[in-house]
Amino acid sequence: MKNNVFDLSGKNAVVTGGSRGLGKSFALSLANAGANIIIVDIDRNEQTEKEIAALGVNCETVVFDLANFANYDELVASILSKYQKIDILVNNAGIQRRHPSANFPKADWDLVLDINQNAVFFMCQAFGRHMIEKGYGKIINIASLLSFQGGLTIPAYAAAKSAVLGFSKSLSNEWASKGVNVNCIAPGYIATEMNTALMNDEVRNRQILERIPAGRWGNPEDLGGAAVFLASPASDYINGHAIVVDGGWMGR
Repeated sequence: MKNNVFDLSGKNAVVTGGSRGLGKSFALSLANAGANIIIVDIDRNEQTEKEIAALGVNCETVVFDLANFANYDELVASILSKYQKIDILVNNAGIQRRHPSANFPKADWDLVLDINQNAVFFMCQAFGRHMIEKGYGKIINIASLLSFQGGLTIPAYAAAKSAVLGFSKSLSNEWASKGVNVNCIAPGYIATEMNTALMNDEVRNRQILERIPAGRWGNPEDLGGAAVFLASPASDYINGHAIVVDGGWMGR
């Protein structure tokens, strides 16, 4: 029988923001492929942990504020002391703030960039050191359609997601020869809590749906296959790439 190149059995995966939304979907998909899951999130969701553990893998939540940059090394050390190795890192955690650009508050700008950009880079750095040392790792950063487009009233988010795509390519250039793959998933319009305001706006919702060839908003589950692919040996020769999961939006 041929080996299953998508099998993640015995792998340990860290998923930031994995308690709910897209992060939960990523965690469930990786767990379904056999990976143990360590959720790093601002709070704990016991229901998510139960759903993941029901798939026959280990799951726990490490409660941690990703804006606490000074303690990243301590976070990594505490996780490694229990699991010995981390094979997969999914940098999913993110926030959104909407304001007209002419009046975008600096406090919200700084907050969005800290969580959506700076936390992603410094988590890559902190866990990347470990992966480089052991000669293996899969880092999946969550970019966005806004890595390619500007959007409306979300300049901080667009700036952060553009940066994530850019520095993911830089990291892949440095780390591919060291056995560490760094890639991105760029979701399109996905039906999550973050997009509730858009879905409830009759005009914007119609405009968005008219632009999506698939004719619907994406579901969090639509992204799971891309995560398993990028976390598995099937993607060993893929570096610095962004898989766009958008129902065809970018193809128009």
